[in-house]
Amino acid sequence: MITRRNAILGMTAATALAATPAFAQRASVVRLVVPAAPGGAIDVIGRLYAQRIGPMLDENWIVENKSGASNTLGAAEVAKSKPDGLTFLTNADVHIMARHVLRNVTYDPIEDFTPISRFATSPMVLVGTPDKTPATLQELVAALKKEPEKFAFANSGLGAMGHLATESFTRRIGTKVLIVNYRGTAPALGDVLAGQAPLMVAPLGSTLPYLADKKLRAFAIMGAQRSPRVPEIPTIGELGFPGLDFTLWYALWAPRGLANDVVVRVNNAVQKASKEPELVQRLAALGATPVTEDSAAFAKFIAEEVKRAAQIVKEADIRPG
Repeated sequence: MITRRNAILGMTAATALAATPAFAQRASVVRLVVPAAPGGAIDVIGRLYAQRIGPMLDENWIVENKSGASNTLGAAEVAKSKPDGLTFLTNADVHIMARHVLRNVTYDPIEDFTPISRFATSPMVLVGTPDKTPATLQELVAALKKEPEKFAFANSGLGAMGHLATESFTRRIGTKVLIVNYRGTAPALGDVLAGQAPLMVAPLGSTLPYLADKKLRAFAIMGAQRSPRVPEIPTIGELGFPGLDFTLWYALWAPRGLANDVVVRVNNAVQKASKEPELVQRLAALGATPVTEDSAAFAKFIAEEVKRAAQIVKEADIRPG
């Protein structure tokens, strides 16, 4: 028989259970798709932000790596996802190059996504194998003009920022060199270290350890400003080639059609995270700097980058692989 006392005890127990974490209402689970392998800059930076954005929004942000096909496999999955605020994409600048580097892309990298914000930027640096290249940029330019067949540039991927930078630099100095495309920065840089392809325009963060122990020679920062991590390396503009500004950027997108209030909410969280001293320090170790901008500013930036990239692709005759 259920007595009044037993009923009261039962209600009390149920109330206590409901108040425990196991029975509390769970925060939304949000997927942050990284279209690259674990351990790379896109993955690391995406995780740094996910760890901070989730708690700010009372959500559980889970990183999912879906690499392949020049970062398009993961992007394609996000493009076909519902714009419900539960799926996002983090990618680098190569995202906008999808249709320039692959013949069959199932989505439009601009029209099928809602831009949220850039996370961070990182300069590119022109580096070479010390015993395979001249000591200065001026000497390198002279050698490239005289005997271009002696030098090859490694490149992390077709249409990547380093590819655009290499094409622009070699056209500026009036020569044509062999560009060897790899599947990622690590294998490309590995061949530069081995002297197989003695030159590369590489992400600064990837080169820092090798610059420190003199296994790589730095010729110039391919950006408008020197990097505080390596202030001794001059910019390409300082050395006589202004306008060759090629800076990597990492950003956040959602599927097309995400409600504006959600865009603003997530963007605010990104901006707050970008100002955290610990995150700023972690990014600095990667040679990167956080960005603070609203979604409209990011959309405007993308439009400008698309125009510039399209012009370089046309002039360099870069074709889908």
